Amino acid sequence: MMNTIAAQTRRAFLGRASQGLGGIALASLMSPNLLQAASRGVLGKLPLPQKAKRVIWLTMAGGPSQFELFDYKPKLAAMDGKPMPESFTKGQQLAQLQGQKLVCKGPMFGFVRHGQCQMELSELLPHLGSVADDICLVRSMTTDAINHDPAHMFMNTGSQIAGRPSMGAWITYGLGSEAEDLPGFVVMVSTGKGRTPQPIAARQWSSGFLPSKYQGVQLRSQGDPVLYLTSPNGVTRERQGADVAAINALNKQHAALCDDPEIATRIAQYEMAFQMQASVPELMDIRPEGPKTLELYGCTPGDGSFASNCLLARRLAERGTRFIQLYHRDWDHHSLLREELPLRAKEVDRACMALITDLKQRGLFDDTLIVFSGEFGRTPMAQGNKGPIGRDHHNKAMSMWLAGAGIQRGLTFGATDDLGYAAQENITTVHDLHATMLHQLGIQHDAFSFKFQGLDAKLTGVEGAKVIKKILS
Repeated sequence: MMNTIAAQTRRAFLGRASQGLGGIALASLMSPNLLQAASRGVLGKLPLPQKAKRVIWLTMAGGPSQFELFDYKPKLAAMDGKPMPESFTKGQQLAQLQGQKLVCKGPMFGFVRHGQCQMELSELLPHLGSVADDICLVRSMTTDAINHDPAHMFMNTGSQIAGRPSMGAWITYGLGSEAEDLPGFVVMVSTGKGRTPQPIAARQWSSGFLPSKYQGVQLRSQGDPVLYLTSPNGVTRERQGADVAAINALNKQHAALCDDPEIATRIAQYEMAFQMQASVPELMDIRPEGPKTLELYGCTPGDGSFASNCLLARRLAERGTRFIQLYHRDWDHHSLLREELPLRAKEVDRACMALITDLKQRGLFDDTLIVFSGEFGRTPMAQGNKGPIGRDHHNKAMSMWLAGAGIQRGLTFGATDDLGYAAQENITTVHDLHATMLHQLGIQHDAFSFKFQGLDAKLTGVEGAKVIKKILS
């Protein structure tokens, strides 16, 4: 008698697999409530109180000038056009101003005090000023990097070297996600209507040496939000679900034989991709939000703007996504600062106010950590001495703001010297910022690690990062 196992054809085997494990997988795929596609995270019970359940990181790619937005310097204004004192710059690292005659450039726009806290912000940010009592402005941030791509890497991963996990990957690795049918880490990119901006590389939201299921997923703001989201003509959802279930049944059998985390990633990503075919179109359609909400943000459906992405960030937060990162490009003002900065500020000012207001109205503000930052600051010295003047890259002083999730409201923290060249009071670092973020998420930063090349790698590095406790309520 012929052995029935030996006689089994490949087609028969696949058919039976889809009826066993595949059948169970298909049932889960077709019922989102049964699918726990989102990772639960590796940390389990958190060591610290969790003030933040999610992060919305607003990245102004290019390096906004703090002198025209967040850090007014009267003495710099008084020294406009005069030589920069050598005592500030001698032996210091500069980017494109190295070896050139250094001339002070005063703030190009006025500042206004806002709210009960009397926070001083640029006249270019009236909408943000209306919620000044809800934000914490940090004027003493520093970074190690002075060029765009390494600076983005450092801000995102804590290292200037490519290949490290991004903070979104670290956080979803530790905490998992509450989203059933959307990724735990989502990235969206918008572009200012100015000059050609520098590109943003996908390695900025990489999982690095963590399992690849924790990498960020980019949703495109215009056109198909995810490539190949729509099934080919003639392929029903049930048929595609059966294909995914059969493939994953085989992957699970393979995973039982060899301990390879990438197989688990493959299974999770097949399931997530299948769910996203239904969830992403609904997410991206902001028309049901209604005219009042669209007016609050200042956006229209399908415009691909930073404002639309802020609204989508709120929708992702409601659906359980753990880490949401928005990039808005075209802040690299080596020239035309006076002409271009008002345009960039207008593109983000109202949207930031709307995001804070909307989260508050929906009861999400108190457990959402919002961070607004570029990758570095700008010099108090002018770049160019006539015509379209700008400012060069600078890493010794930058401004940013945070809000929500246990961050003190209406606080202006830290200060730079009289000319804004270097942080001087309550100096903070990118590692300190990462440590503070993890702390608010309930994670002890110096005990949160992943074994890599024989070392306990950490988001906050080994340089002695500290939680910025003075900005916490």
